[in-house]
Amino acid sequence: MQLRTDTVAAVATAQGRGGIGVIRISGPKSLTIAQEILGRPPIPRHAHYTDFLDSNKQPIDQGILLFYKAPYSYTGEDVLELQGHGGVAVLQLLLQHCLSLGAKLAQPGEFTQRAYLNNKLDLAQAEAVADLIDATTTQAATSAIRSLNGDFSKVVASLVSQLVDLRMLVEAMLDFPEEDIDPIDISKRNKQLVAIQHSVRMTLETAKQGSLLREGAYVALVGQPNVGKSSLLNRLSGEQVALVSDIPGTTRDVIRKEIQINGVPLHIMDTAGLRESSDSIEMMGIALTHETLQKADLILMLKDASLAESSEDQIILSQLPKNVPRLVVFNKIDLCASERLSDSRVEHVAVSARSGEGIDRLRARLLELVGWSSQESGVFMARERHLIALSEAKGKLEQAAEVINLPELFAEELRLAQVALNSITGEFTADDLLGEIFSRFCIGK
Repeated sequence: MQLRTDTVAAVATAQGRGGIGVIRISGPKSLTIAQEILGRPPIPRHAHYTDFLDSNKQPIDQGILLFYKAPYSYTGEDVLELQGHGGVAVLQLLLQHCLSLGAKLAQPGEFTQRAYLNNKLDLAQAEAVADLIDATTTQAATSAIRSLNGDFSKVVASLVSQLVDLRMLVEAMLDFPEEDIDPIDISKRNKQLVAIQHSVRMTLETAKQGSLLREGAYVALVGQPNVGKSSLLNRLSGEQVALVSDIPGTTRDVIRKEIQINGVPLHIMDTAGLRESSDSIEMMGIALTHETLQKADLILMLKDASLAESSEDQIILSQLPKNVPRLVVFNKIDLCASERLSDSRVEHVAVSARSGEGIDRLRARLLELVGWSSQESGVFMARERHLIALSEAKGKLEQAAEVINLPELFAEELRLAQVALNSITGEFTADDLLGEIFSRFCIGK
């Protein structure tokens, strides 16, 4: 992907009216645009409180003009920021004036893309910018800040450095006949490989925690009608998001609600009660339930604790996807004696959606089952492509261990592991992937 030589401009604040609106310009014409709007050459990194002038030297707006001289800017280019009033019309007038002075409209993520191309950020840090903006929990925001500050990149760089050291040792051993290889070098090679494998595994586990913070987990509530699925959704979310009724089949569609447990986002999906029905609308809801279960990360199978085990419950359990973890939840324990559940042979959590009893235990178990560790300090934000790259590196190292006595093949597997790791920070990344990543950013960032 080539470095940019044009100048781009965009409104960097959110759409709609507000107290302050910011227009950002980056590129070689930024200085000329600043001179035209200010009426004189700007002082770099100085906040000019001024009128923003149009081509007739008449004020469009009044605010603060900041000019950053390359390379001391976010993008590494000359950058101009105009901080004015946040009205839609005035921002558009000012933006159109910038375009008339030689800038063009920026594409989504183009400012951060330029920062990456100018080596102000690596790719993992650039992605963290978008993750910080999109963070829905304080824990996710904290992890995104760690990635933006380079914590994730430093870990990856350390892994690559270990791989480079091992590859150098292996390449040196390739230059000698097998009988001339020092046993000390063989021992060192083996120890380094074990150490790198351990480091990659630990990094992958930490990255999974970061991915969970970013993406969240999808939890489906299933069971017979009237076991309290909607009541449990309302209790977990802390608000009335689903209708609760004694009439079976009230829930016809999948109701989704995002909740947070200790900063981890969970997408709770209340589904239609599973049973035989002649109601065509209810049958559509039941079909949608089965489709939803295939996409879930965890299934909560709700049962009525006040009723005996039924064949209908067994039928529902038999129809659940085999590859999705599940947890049995006995609801309505306020209506029965606690010893009634003591003989249950399956792992379960007993709750009362009505009174709230047992809900804290359920929340804690939910986090465990979706893979969240309580040791969240040091977690950095990670994306699916990061997990894929780390998993690929882990696999290549495992393959390397299998061919460790075949030096040429061993060296090649190490090289491929390094390529996978380098793709995380963007040292070796295809242009089409870069385009896909930055196109998902908001305009102005």
